[in-house]
Amino acid sequence: MSLLEIEDLLVRFPGRGWRAEAFTAVDGVNLDIRRGETVGLVGESGSGKTTVGRAILGLAPVSGGAIRFDGTEIGGLTRARRRPLAARIQVVFQDPYSSLNPTMSVADILGEPLRAAGIPRARAREHVTALLDQVELPRDAADRYAREFSGGQRQRVAIARALALDPELVICDEAVSALDLSTRDRILALLIDIQERTGVAYLFVSHDIAVVRHISHRVAVMRQGRVLEFGSCAQVTSEPADPFTARLLLSSLVADPDRQRQRRNHRQETQKI
Repeated sequence: MSLLEIEDLLVRFPGRGWRAEAFTAVDGVNLDIRRGETVGLVGESGSGKTTVGRAILGLAPVSGGAIRFDGTEIGGLTRARRRPLAARIQVVFQDPYSSLNPTMSVADILGEPLRAAGIPRARAREHVTALLDQVELPRDAADRYAREFSGGQRQRVAIARALALDPELVICDEAVSALDLSTRDRILALLIDIQERTGVAYLFVSHDIAVVRHISHRVAVMRQGRVLEFGSCAQVTSEPADPFTARLLLSSLVADPDRQRQRRNHRQETQKI
């Protein structure tokens, strides 16, 4: 059985103003994530991919369909009834500058979910040290403020916070899109290493199919609220079934201009056949 199952998910937002029509952001999405697996969810801006993640987290209204976590329906739970899920489902947001309180020390940021879970202060401090080791930050970072760190270091703190309660699933919502290329690669390698050591599953939401290809076991491609194709990473990113996926692949540039030109020419010739 999959850890997370999404069946015919519908997310519709009410219209605003006089005679405004409701807006359907997600329309009939089917998706599943296995334990210890990374599923990449890729699409252009406005495709509905972030809304899927927010629906899983209870931050977007579920208008229809089902979201099952470990066999239990969670799509319609109230905030109070979702609270026990906080230890099992966590999130890493896109912007490491706005997702961390600049006035709090790293020890306070990482200790907050631990204290909320009832872990004694002394034991929480030990756990904070272990979390810093896990995301490869120096232990003295605990006594510094989030505002003192670079973007990549802040994202490591955000990842440590998401891992504080040993979750089974982490929603990574554009978790590396605000970082430079070298920092992005280090964060991706860190996420892969953490998964291999802990068995955590990821839903990795991104607009960049090259990033998704690097980290994912399976990939779902979204457009206009629907999943166009969903399959193994190798199949979707090498022999896509949908023309939109092929265009996404072409839009992901490679460093060598000659190779990029060959890719485009090959795809154009393939489409003519």
